[in-house]
Amino acid sequence: MFQLGKTIISEEIIENDFVCNLNACKGQCCIDGEAGAPVENDETEILVDIFDKVKPFLRKEGVEVIEAQGAFVKGEDGEWETPLINGSECAYTIFSEKGIAKCGIEEAYNQGKINWKKPISCHMYPVRVKEYTELTAVNYHKWEICDAACALGEELQVPIYKFVKEALVRKFGEQWYNELEEVAKEHLK
Repeated sequence: MFQLGKTIISEEIIENDFVCNLNACKGQCCIDGEAGAPVENDETEILVDIFDKVKPFLRKEGVEVIEAQGAFVKGEDGEWETPLINGSECAYTIFSEKGIAKCGIEEAYNQGKINWKKPISCHMYPVRVKEYTELTAVNYHKWEICDAACALGEELQVPIYKFVKEALVRKFGEQWYNELEEVAKEHLK
């Protein structure tokens, strides 16, 4: 672990490689798991505000769940998360013609309908952030469904922190990311 400002960062995001391999995993992270995607407090209002614009991109089942439960729900851990369809896939999940799970929010963003890409937890994956009173922990979340992403990242030699650069900059800022790059260079010597 090392510290940058008020963040404590696991070396694993520097030492491990990762590039999503959707052809292999089919977007399983949107479907598997016991909870929805984590949603930050300031993202809850965004989900409510964008729902009408995102709704045309979603599947009927997802719309029904969101209309019944809300754009976000409180999880068993007391934190906000996206609602699930039948306790399984995220309500915002859509599928490509090839059967790959994708984010309906991101699709609306890609089509220029909204200016918010998706929850930061999804954008940063496999990096997970946990807020504490004084510090924020930045860790690697290893999940076997991402083994193909680890293999592809290793093949392409893309460390996790580089794969999620855009999301890390979105969360912590350009200066923070530049400092992370410097730490990574030193760490890998």
